[in-house]
Amino acid sequence: MTTRQGRPRTRVAVFACVAAVALAIDQLTKFWAQAVLADGHTVPVIPGLLSLTLVHNPGASLGLGSSMTWVISMLAIAACVALAVLSLRTASMRWTLFLALAFAGAFGNLIDRVAYADGFLNGKVVDFLNYGWSVGNVADIWLMLAGVGIVVLIMMGTSFASVGDGPVAGIAKPAPEVRAAKSEDDVIDGRDSSKGGERL
Repeated sequence: MTTRQGRPRTRVAVFACVAAVALAIDQLTKFWAQAVLADGHTVPVIPGLLSLTLVHNPGASLGLGSSMTWVISMLAIAACVALAVLSLRTASMRWTLFLALAFAGAFGNLIDRVAYADGFLNGKVVDFLNYGWSVGNVADIWLMLAGVGIVVLIMMGTSFASVGDGPVAGIAKPAPEVRAAKSEDDVIDGRDSSKGGERL
């Protein structure tokens, strides 16, 4: 019973720690980018593959939905709530880790849309990782890793195992007590043969 109660608390702690660290890295790198790259210059990192360029993106990935920023923000809020609920429901530590990364990615970009808004949830996301074909940020990396990880878990058949739907993974279900029924053959002349012939 102790193990069953302790594991959910451990998973909640892991979710909170992973999400907090991932979120902190995202926000710190965005703060750095706005301080260092604000003049519009580009810093080459890997020629032809990666450079640092500050961009404020009103849309989603690849600039999609630029005219519907508030809709994207509402979807992000719904996603964060859903991910938090799923993290409480799962009995798998692997699922917990990837749900935490997904939460950090969604919440990290949501912070930008709220913090830099001049209307209803219409703030622009701070992007600075220039891949040539797209510009993103660390939150996008967390979302990508979470997406790939969840697909791998599904392909591997890793059970989500919702808490409350059955025994927690890793905990053996107690074997039912087997009680042998007495048959007519066990009773001979009013004596119980299973008890060495004691009078019933």
